[in-house]
Amino acid sequence: MTDPTHRPSIEPAAAPRQRSRRVPVLLPYPFAGPFDYAVPPTLDPAPGDVVLVPLGRRQEIGVVWDRGSGELVAEQRLKPISALLDTPPLPASLRGFIDWVAAYTITPPGEVMAMALRVPALAAPPVATGWLPAGANQPTTKGRAKVLDILADATARTTAELARAAGVSPGMVTAMARAGLLRAVTLATPTSFATPDLARPGPALNDEQQAAADSLRAAVRARQFSATLLDGVTGSGKTEVYLEAVAACLAEGRQSLVLLPEIALSAQWLDRFAARFGVAPAVWHSDLSQRVRRQTWRAVAAGQAPVLVGARSALFLPFPDLGLIVVDEEHETAFKQEEGVIYHARDMAVVRARLAAAPVVLVSATPSLESLTNAQAGRYRHLELTGRHGGASLPQVRLIDLRDHPPPRGRFLAPPLVGAITEALGRGEQAMLFLNRRGYAPLTLCRACGHRMHCPHCTAWLVEHRARATLQCHHCGHAEPIPTHCPVCKAEASLVPVGPGVERITEEARALFPTARLLVMASDTMRGPAAAATAAAAIERREVDLVIGTQIVAKGWHFPHLTLVGVVDADLGLAGADLRAAERTMQLLHQVGGRAGRAAHPGQVLLQTYTPTHPVMAALAASDLPGFMRAEAAARAPGHWPPFGRLVALIVSSLDPASADAVARDLGQAAPHGPGISVLGPAPAPLALLRGRHRRRLLLKLRRDLPHQPLLRDWLARVPHGTGVRVDVDVDPVSFM
Repeated sequence: MTDPTHRPSIEPAAAPRQRSRRVPVLLPYPFAGPFDYAVPPTLDPAPGDVVLVPLGRRQEIGVVWDRGSGELVAEQRLKPISALLDTPPLPASLRGFIDWVAAYTITPPGEVMAMALRVPALAAPPVATGWLPAGANQPTTKGRAKVLDILADATARTTAELARAAGVSPGMVTAMARAGLLRAVTLATPTSFATPDLARPGPALNDEQQAAADSLRAAVRARQFSATLLDGVTGSGKTEVYLEAVAACLAEGRQSLVLLPEIALSAQWLDRFAARFGVAPAVWHSDLSQRVRRQTWRAVAAGQAPVLVGARSALFLPFPDLGLIVVDEEHETAFKQEEGVIYHARDMAVVRARLAAAPVVLVSATPSLESLTNAQAGRYRHLELTGRHGGASLPQVRLIDLRDHPPPRGRFLAPPLVGAITEALGRGEQAMLFLNRRGYAPLTLCRACGHRMHCPHCTAWLVEHRARATLQCHHCGHAEPIPTHCPVCKAEASLVPVGPGVERITEEARALFPTARLLVMASDTMRGPAAAATAAAAIERREVDLVIGTQIVAKGWHFPHLTLVGVVDADLGLAGADLRAAERTMQLLHQVGGRAGRAAHPGQVLLQTYTPTHPVMAALAASDLPGFMRAEAAARAPGHWPPFGRLVALIVSSLDPASADAVARDLGQAAPHGPGISVLGPAPAPLALLRGRHRRRLLLKLRRDLPHQPLLRDWLARVPHGTGVRVDVDVDPVSFM
């Protein structure tokens, strides 16, 4: 792997070069493009170098870019670059990726570039203090003598390392330094990650898995772009298969990037990686400390992070030699970033791989219709794993019609589901209850006047969190204590919870199964990968009988002793006007059902529903995911709905509703028209008020072969708006709220 040369703060003058002494510098702000700067004689910047430049009266960090804005500023008006920074340069493939994302998403390139730099990577490399013998000849105790013996090899060690090796306290080491027995030396903090052991044998693969692994290895060794959809049923060993592609990439001396939709999934994934390669990979997500993020960023840039697993933002790390990208659970909407720079990490991973001349592997048991359509059109290779690993069978799915089997009054678990859980626990097996709703109840209602407790900043009801005795908005975070009386009619003790959340289901489960050991898995109770790892380990050690969770339990987990999954409200995701509501519900319920029966004991999935004849429920009961996706494609194709057409949402927002209405109206009047082009709206967004901003939406619908960028730029340029109004562009939206 390449090791980019780090430049000092200011370099001495290089030999004269026959080129202009001006360079474009891209700044991490929403400017239309780079600004030109003069190059002082003492500097020799190249594209990708990180520099310090004047902007107005302040100094700002920017990156020397490949192309300028096209506006030629007179030489005498150019301001000079102040310094070259001791930071690894951004590779050419990353700079090209930034430009591509900016153009596709109609985002200023500086805002996209900021995602590659807006980490503490620009600080000086971290250092630590180590100790060596000072040569002082003083009487020593037995413990001090042991410390000096360890340092006899002239290898500096930190305080903690010395104390651990000598079996003494850290205080003794520092006391020796104060006494003149030790002298301090500066140690560079290691920035490289352990090299995976390629000689370590992988798991035994069956014929189907082996064929898929061979295909992925060949794609990696080809050292050119390709896209592959790895489509395997739950429990089919997809992770083990694509780790063989990672091994092939390591053998080629290139770096691998694995994207996961939920950081909580990294717990078991890291265990599988360590079992395969004997070491841990680099990790990238928002829960890391500033120090670790800085070290990891620099290790990636230096080619010293052979494998990195991370969230969607890992796409913008400065890999100098990226040889493989894997997008696990590629169907997940969590890969879409919907604030700031709006992009879909799955789609941008394909672009990043193409620019890096590397293969990309999209992995799922429930592939998105977009990826399936690309595979059917021949744009992606399609590898299928049709059976579960180790001879395990797929779970049996059964519908519980709540019209025929209603729960008792005040309860939410139907008798057939309660009976199945009782039987599973009686056999010593584990069970899971799934409800994709946090908190105790989604709505709090006054029985006296009908008032509903709502968020003052959003078009949303406040969710009761009984454990914290608060009502909370899940959109903006607003929280308030549960009132003792209705704020409208003042009736005492009149507020009642309506509907269940996981807290309420947990309360019911404790009453029904008093001896069972319960564990709640939701983002409220598991904050970060460490908590998820602790929960997963407890389930694997069979310290838990009944798991109750939200969508966090639906993907990626492998619990060998879990044989029953009960879905409390299978109809939950089907309401509303979301284009992909049926597809997402199908994927979510299929995935959560896939947690059952993954080992020796057969699994069972029970879905509580009021709509057993809905196509989603019928397909789940028949285990016919392919048939459902074919029907979904047939329904969308005639109207040119995605993936057979393109959508672009414009979201107009302002603190002032009249201003939002005015700009939305102007956009509607200036909307483009023509063959294959239509515009829906403007209309109030379903979330018409979000974090205090009033929101209006327009939806541009295009034929797939029509480019959206020039059309959008012209449209937006014809409708100027003041600083109090924001217009966000969401290309390929996944949310219509």
